[in-house]
Amino acid sequence: MRRAVCPGSYDPVTNGHLDIISRASKLYDVVHVVVMINQAKKGLFTVEERIDLLRQVTADYGNVEVEPFHGLLVDYCKQRDIPAIVKGLRAVSDFDYELQMAQMNNGLSGVETLFVPTNPTYSFLSSSLVKEVAAWGGDVSHLVPPEVFEALNKRLTKG
Repeated sequence: MRRAVCPGSYDPVTNGHLDIISRASKLYDVVHVVVMINQAKKGLFTVEERIDLLRQVTADYGNVEVEPFHGLLVDYCKQRDIPAIVKGLRAVSDFDYELQMAQMNNGLSGVETLFVPTNPTYSFLSSSLVKEVAAWGGDVSHLVPPEVFEALNKRLTKG
């Protein structure tokens, strides 16, 4: 069985994330979408909310499993015997950072990283940018799945 992991903070999940997850789900029998927990960062959504949103928006794929993880991604991979990490690349700046991570991960565990170029439609897209635009009342409905758009609106209008 071919398995890979798509890690991220997913705060919130965007259409760019879904593009990479969807493409990975066509290449692998099982794709583990892992919400990496960084307790030093305060997210807009809790880890549980992110997991719930990811499960909703990936339910139709049929071969995606979503769960949280705290620790080194390579430890997650070793614990589950997953040989590959799939990462989307938006720009050269992503490549510089992700190449270092890929080399470190491979050196620590032998896990391979596969880079998938982002669909040009989403090349500018990041969770941080979505949150900032949404917080200022900008329309991000075309940048996130409908479930996420609804959750964003509820969270940001709670004030």
